Amino acid sequence: MPPSPAGDSDSLTYRLLRYAIDVRPDEVRALVWSWLYFAAILSAYYVIRPIRDEMGVAGGVNNLPWLFTGTLVGMMICNPPFAALVARLPRIRFVSAAYRFFMANLLIFFLLLNATTGGQNIWVGRVFFIWSAVFNLFVVSVFWGFMADVFSRDQGKRLFGFIAAGGTLGGILGSALTDSLVRISGSAALLLVSAALLEAAVFSAGRLARLFESLRAQRALPAQEQPIGGGVLTGISHALKSPYLLNISVYMLLFTILSTFLYFQQADIVSRSVTDRAARTSFFARVDLLVNVLTLGVQAFLTGRIVHALGVALTLTLLPAMSALGFLTLGLLPTVAVIVWFQALRRAGNFAVARPTREILYTVVPREDKYKAKSFIDTVVYRAGDQVGAWSYGLMGIAGMGIVGTAFVAVPISFVWLFNGWWLGRRQEQLAGAAPATSLRTA
Repeated sequence: MPPSPAGDSDSLTYRLLRYAIDVRPDEVRALVWSWLYFAAILSAYYVIRPIRDEMGVAGGVNNLPWLFTGTLVGMMICNPPFAALVARLPRIRFVSAAYRFFMANLLIFFLLLNATTGGQNIWVGRVFFIWSAVFNLFVVSVFWGFMADVFSRDQGKRLFGFIAAGGTLGGILGSALTDSLVRISGSAALLLVSAALLEAAVFSAGRLARLFESLRAQRALPAQEQPIGGGVLTGISHALKSPYLLNISVYMLLFTILSTFLYFQQADIVSRSVTDRAARTSFFARVDLLVNVLTLGVQAFLTGRIVHALGVALTLTLLPAMSALGFLTLGLLPTVAVIVWFQALRRAGNFAVARPTREILYTVVPREDKYKAKSFIDTVVYRAGDQVGAWSYGLMGIAGMGIVGTAFVAVPISFVWLFNGWWLGRRQEQLAGAAPATSLRTA
């Protein structure tokens, strides 16, 4: 990207950002719009996440595996239409269409939650639980696909951690809004807040797309706001046939299996200890707030430095190593405090380090795979891991293994995940050196 005519090297924003990250003057505006885009997305989600978790508990913890199954079905239903949008519409149009579809859904749920009571309201809550899980994975996957499309591998290593910090601040804002407003406005009204934040994300994405297309025109490069083309099922076939994409799928699968083990423990504890529905919503919001605060400092100041110092391969092994240690500790000391802190630290480690690093893996794949294969992996494969985790956790409970047995089973799974992450990082470096990336270089 050429230096901007506004002279970003002399701007206050650039001088402040330089204290935190290695950013170039001509990257500042793109970085700011990306940051605002992700902040709006995560704020919209975290407004409704505590509502979703409370509805899951209200519907019965024993029914959660079925809700996870419904989520997987929802992902499989939504992927082909999304792939069709990617194939036929320019980038910013399918991004806007996807987000506004979810905004319309939020308005429908607002009406349903206000119109139902008792058992009907519980069933609406179960549908909302499934829908919100689909919503979260799709909107975040689209965002990171966009980032991998417009930023290069080098920029991803330097900037993705700071961009992720925008999402963390959005999560803090969303959690705080729900915690402070739910007793005043009720849960349903907060869905309208989430819809408004999604519209802010659409606006930011549009500004970012126009910025990059303008800069491509200045360099006489072909426009990227053209339909990507390809088949509706191309993303699925590529994800299953490519060894590289297949191993990204394995990384995602192992991560979600272990995450589901911990999620079920949290749900069980809260259902027994907190009986008031508004209080449960507030509790989940505070847990989310804690995770986001822990995450923010690392993302803003350390993620880029960690990836630069350790490289992609070693950085991808950090969360699996933390998981192995955490599950071993849980097996030896099976207390509520250990579960809560392990959950908080693990989620923070994922958001701050593992997730931004995982997104760098997509900077070396073709544009079609950045949206189609990535969407399939981030949604269907992710929820398939939930299924394996949910039902295997239930089977281990029937077998009487409990917290200790599940924790010790998770330790070797964590080591398999660790070696998988190492292979992926090494392969990404080989692919980056073998061919130039297709995304616009802004450095």
